[in-house]
Amino acid sequence: MERTLKLYKEPYDERFPVVCMDESSKQHLRETRKKLPMEAGKVERYDTEYERNGTSNLFIFFEPLRGWRRIDVTEQRTAKDWALQIRKLVDEDYPQATKIRLVMDNLNTHAGSSLYKVFEPEEALRILNKLEFIYTPKHGSWLNMAEIEFSILSRQCMNNRMNDRQYLTQEVAAWVKDRNAIKSEMDWRFTVQDARIKLKHLYPTI
Repeated sequence: MERTLKLYKEPYDERFPVVCMDESSKQHLRETRKKLPMEAGKVERYDTEYERNGTSNLFIFFEPLRGWRRIDVTEQRTAKDWALQIRKLVDEDYPQATKIRLVMDNLNTHAGSSLYKVFEPEEALRILNKLEFIYTPKHGSWLNMAEIEFSILSRQCMNNRMNDRQYLTQEVAAWVKDRNAIKSEMDWRFTVQDARIKLKHLYPTI
């Protein structure tokens, strides 16, 4: 926990970026009746009835000290999907980084073993050598800023019905482009000292 909190306070160093990673899902809901468009003095109106149209998974990688994020919309969230995302992080997002410090939760697919399931051993090892995994504690996923960024995305972009994956992908891409253009960072104010007081029950007793 303290390691995670301290990383968010360090000066930005492009050689050792701190990247937060998380996953979320979005259910697709298709309209069953045509919406009534907005008119003067009237908001857009739609029926409460809808038709389920599957779900999509979202991977987010967020670097809070630089104000950069990437979100990819995928069909699934398997070990293979995660491994492909991690290789993209290493080879495309941060090819010049010495070591990427990756903050994430303890989901069973979030491990080096997933890379070995997908890639040849030499390739898996190459990717792992560029990474330092920093796991949030159990019941402490809120320490991952990517989860907070997902919350902002949900409020600003995904608070209406998304009928299919293509539409979701377009909306999310536009939101990411706008956030990255202004380099929207995150001001993390919860300190190690605060953690020792407010989360005393999580620390071991000697």
